[in-house]
Amino acid sequence: MRIVSLLPAATDIVAELGLAADLVGRTHECDWPPEDVAGVPVVTSAEFSSDDLTSREISAAVGGAAHGGSSLYTLDAEALGALAPEVVLTQDLCDVCAVSYEAVSRAVRVLDGGPRVLSLEPRTLDDVLDCLVTVGELLGVRERAERRRANLLDRLAVVRRLTAGRTRPRVVAVEWLDPLWPAGHWVPEQIDAAGGEPLLAAPGEHTGPMAWEAVRAARPDVLLVLPCGFPPGRTLRERELLTSLPGWEDLPAVRAGAVWVLDGPAHFNRPGPRVVRGAEVLAHVLHGVRAGPPVTEAEAFPLG
Repeated sequence: MRIVSLLPAATDIVAELGLAADLVGRTHECDWPPEDVAGVPVVTSAEFSSDDLTSREISAAVGGAAHGGSSLYTLDAEALGALAPEVVLTQDLCDVCAVSYEAVSRAVRVLDGGPRVLSLEPRTLDDVLDCLVTVGELLGVRERAERRRANLLDRLAVVRRLTAGRTRPRVVAVEWLDPLWPAGHWVPEQIDAAGGEPLLAAPGEHTGPMAWEAVRAARPDVLLVLPCGFPPGRTLRERELLTSLPGWEDLPAVRAGAVWVLDGPAHFNRPGPRVVRGAEVLAHVLHGVRAGPPVTEAEAFPLG
């Protein structure tokens, strides 16, 4: 089956189902697993490079705030058509973070053969894992997908068991730096599964910008920094957006050395199977317990 993925999380799902060899097209941000996607043709591009702009400039470029306004992605409809996909995987959750569903619909309407288009719109942890089965059903591997979902649920159960009964630190997760933006959707559930008390966002919530005073008032024991689309090295370039804020040194998390930089794109921003690894990482961050492979510095390290 000829699959085009227009969503990095969907590419993760296809790989999780063992069907990476069926990918004939992807976005420029689909980067996992690297050995499977490196040779897959790219059918999108970015309006600008995030490496060249600050968080504030990126927010302004997409309409004044992260996760609102115009998309960062441009779809090459001609390249998409030349790939003759049978299935196109896309999303209708965030028009900033991926090609908009409207743009995809316009592009596929003119394609011969009428490829099937599946839009993924998960908001909770259960939704994310259910997407495995939804995609697996479409691609003819439902039983395999159900097994993979069961395996991921087992891993989450291990995280919950290892952190059960421990004191639950109060946690703020930040998914954009300027303006500040709390991480919603499935991230509060990742925190809860790992034995923390999520603050400033509810499970499944599509959040909005927040004032720094909201963080100060929340007085988190742990602060997680996981900007959308930023690997840890990119996040560190703008660390002063946080550390220069008034009252930074007075936050309990700062005083305790419990401010952590995490790999947002790998484990928190994308609604794919690797969110379970994100919960395992948080078990280490919040309680120092090991669930799954040892956590590396590439996955999480304290902001010193």
